[in-house]
Amino acid sequence: MPKKAKAAGSRKEEGPVPCKQMKVEAAGGPSALNFDSPSSLFESLISPIKTETFFKEFWEQKPLLIRRDDPALATYCGSLFKLTDLKSLCSQGLYYGRDVNVCRCVGGKKKVLNKDGKAHFLQLRKDFDQKRATIQFHQPQRFKDELWRIQEKLECYFGSLVGSNVYITPAGSQGLPPHYDDVEVFILQLEGEKHWRLYHPTVPLAREYSVEAEERIGRPVHEFTLKPGDLLYFPRGTIHQADTPAGLAHSTHVTISTYQNNSWGDFLLDTISGLVFDTAEEDVELRAGIPRQLLLVESTAVATRRLSGFLRMLADRLEGTKELLSSDMKKDFIMHRLPPYSAGGGAELSTPGGKLPRLDSVVRLQFKDHIVLTVLPDQDQSDEAQEKMVYIYHSLRNRRETHMMGNEEETESHGLRFPLSHLDALKQIWNSSAVSVKDLKLTADEEKENLMRGT
Repeated sequence: MPKKAKAAGSRKEEGPVPCKQMKVEAAGGPSALNFDSPSSLFESLISPIKTETFFKEFWEQKPLLIRRDDPALATYCGSLFKLTDLKSLCSQGLYYGRDVNVCRCVGGKKKVLNKDGKAHFLQLRKDFDQKRATIQFHQPQRFKDELWRIQEKLECYFGSLVGSNVYITPAGSQGLPPHYDDVEVFILQLEGEKHWRLYHPTVPLAREYSVEAEERIGRPVHEFTLKPGDLLYFPRGTIHQADTPAGLAHSTHVTISTYQNNSWGDFLLDTISGLVFDTAEEDVELRAGIPRQLLLVESTAVATRRLSGFLRMLADRLEGTKELLSSDMKKDFIMHRLPPYSAGGGAELSTPGGKLPRLDSVVRLQFKDHIVLTVLPDQDQSDEAQEKMVYIYHSLRNRRETHMMGNEEETESHGLRFPLSHLDALKQIWNSSAVSVKDLKLTADEEKENLMRGT
């Protein structure tokens, strides 16, 4: 059983030190997140620390604890998700494994207590009260509007998928063993208190989730207790465990995570195939066949030298490349991210209203943060001589209900494609707050109007 957190000021000198803290004192008015823009949302989430300081000193480097002394913010956080919300959510049809996990850390190992099929509130509450089990709720932004609002803005800010899980843990219990994650983690305490212990990474900036044995991780380097409104950040790879102190009410926190598979290594793998494809069209050496039986034997020194030479040639070519061809990352992000937040719950945002633009119209992008522009070989051509096209993908028709749920059937991308000759005009629209159709960088007026019609 994890030990109860010591009261503030009672920690012995040789014990773990608190991680870097920023304290927020209650001001005259209620504190709230600022949804004016993606950057203002993130700034208010980590306030009072400045974003420049955060990315210079903490991001991917070390944990940050932000303590809040703000009753209004604590009330707001408590409204994001509560234990009592489970009753109404269960009536909408929740399933073990997919939507909820019931688990407890026993002897340093995770014990899953899931039943089969649909989850019922009375059973969840019974396991919570009698078995002291943690209820893990997957991707609550599918159901809770304010979390949708927060995570949609964060996806715009980071340019990466942002998922979340809620953990509800009874007093004197722990849900998960010590482990590290492959995501950047922001933890917001919603109800009660949670006692945290953080340890030095064994794998900095880890690319996969892993449980770590107590005897391997040593003593915690940071130890503290979160209260409602407090925020904790730590980089991927940070080993951590948390428990609800005995004798207190249950704890509820939401873990907001991002930057999974979003490293330079991932980006290199994503762009190198397009670079090789383009170079092979122009360089006969890359089109020459590999030696006979090379795939049947171990790599030879000759093959290694040849590949090294090709990589140097590709590096030289990359220096002068204007358009990097992203084969999957852009499309995967835009296909699986949240749609724009809608207070009404999801009107058809991609349906144009009013008349189509004409030559004398002025146009602007309404949902620029939900659109990506990329150059790719024509996806409708199967032959080797694929012509490059400009693709504009958007997330306006994405389904909030399937966000971050790994639905393989959700493979349809939404967007438009245009000839490569339209690239400058499209960039003109992209880079302008507003632009006149007649001023677009296209030769014929008919082309300009067709571009506005998506034809």
